[in-house]
Amino acid sequence: MEINHQTQTESNKFNFRYLLFLALASAMGGFLFGYDWVVIGGAKPFYELYFDISSMPTLQGWAMSSALIGCIFGAIISGFVADRFGRKNPLIFAAVLFTLSAFGTGYVDSFTPFIFYRLLGGLGIGLASTLSPMYIAEIAPAKYRGQFVAINQLTLVIGILVAQIANFLISDPVLDEATMLYSWNGQTGWRWMFWAELIPAILFFVLMFLVPKSPRFLMKMNNVVAAKKVLAKIGGNSYAEEEIKNIALTLKESRSVKIKFSYFKSPKVKPILIIGIVLAIFQQWCGINIIFNYAEEIFTAAGYSVGDMLFNIVITGSVNLIFTIIAMRTVDSWGRRKLMLFGSIGLGVVYAILGAAYYMQYTGWPVLVLVLTAIAIYSMSLAPITWVVLSEIFPNKIRGVAMSIATFSLWVASFILTFTFPILNDALGASGTFWVYSIICVLGFLFIKKKLPETKGKSLEEIEAELTKDK
Repeated sequence: MEINHQTQTESNKFNFRYLLFLALASAMGGFLFGYDWVVIGGAKPFYELYFDISSMPTLQGWAMSSALIGCIFGAIISGFVADRFGRKNPLIFAAVLFTLSAFGTGYVDSFTPFIFYRLLGGLGIGLASTLSPMYIAEIAPAKYRGQFVAINQLTLVIGILVAQIANFLISDPVLDEATMLYSWNGQTGWRWMFWAELIPAILFFVLMFLVPKSPRFLMKMNNVVAAKKVLAKIGGNSYAEEEIKNIALTLKESRSVKIKFSYFKSPKVKPILIIGIVLAIFQQWCGINIIFNYAEEIFTAAGYSVGDMLFNIVITGSVNLIFTIIAMRTVDSWGRRKLMLFGSIGLGVVYAILGAAYYMQYTGWPVLVLVLTAIAIYSMSLAPITWVVLSEIFPNKIRGVAMSIATFSLWVASFILTFTFPILNDALGASGTFWVYSIICVLGFLFIKKKLPETKGKSLEEIEAELTKDK
């Protein structure tokens, strides 16, 4: 099968205003992913007092990690619902889940329904994290696909920052920790942190009714006229004609492919699948998400008050955004392998120093600087580059299934990380916990150095040939 987008891309003037609208509308799923993922970190010290779980590490871990159970389930069913119902309708359903979760989490008065609504939000995250970039990839012209798909990652980081700013603005700056339970923050403030998500969730719901179904899904449903209409609005009639032919060819090929389980165990494929799974798990077990989810413990252990802690979280989100933008500029110039090696060893060193700072009871700005350095390193390396590598290393025949396996592994690893942190922190203290993550990062560095080839500047076919050749 030969597909050539280059001539058509160069000869058509695309409707970038319309493309940007479609990308931003669907990328609201990424924004809500980031917001929902992080908002709980700012609300944590207040709802824990309200639900009386401040001295229960297991329940603290369950409150923080419960949404990830929904994420795992959402990731499992996302492939099925995308094939059965397309990308648009499940994203509308995800918007409903985000809305229900935002309202319910802030409304409840007991711990069990709080967990239920967190699970609903997690299900929304699991669907949106898969379907939003998938929709964008299917409506964007090949030449600009990477730039448009990157919008989803950018909105995710913006969602994180907005959640951090919302938490800071909503909380009462005059905090008496001794009477916090009966304060604005302890009774009402933490609820508004979750309710603030209602605004982008409802906006996402409305916007998704204004976007068309993806051309690829319309073609799969044999609705050629509707698919051609969408493509013509994006790039004109000649572009639509060419894309219709290309989509028809790829659909014909994909329907003819029969994947057997034994294929994944073959000597050529199994090592690639292992690389993908390990990288997905390592992106979570490197520990950086703990800083976002458990910022209270990290900053209060460094001597900051709860009010200072909320302001410092906003700083971490700003650094996260800046260095994510830098990563979008360096991924094709520095290379994937170099950035992954830099990220793993960089985090290993910073965590070792951070653990020593906690052990020697340093407080204040030195700890903040170390935390910001860790976030900067992660944001320009392991956070975005892992997804780039995963999208490149798997052979064409199994790319969809292999990506599902890697994504499932990532969410399971994320649940384990988030659930175990308060237990590790209680048993080992902040210093010991960060030293554990430092060791994991060093092991990740050794694995990447030995197993991961450089994929920069290579076609997917060249990467596949290199990874599957006889050793």
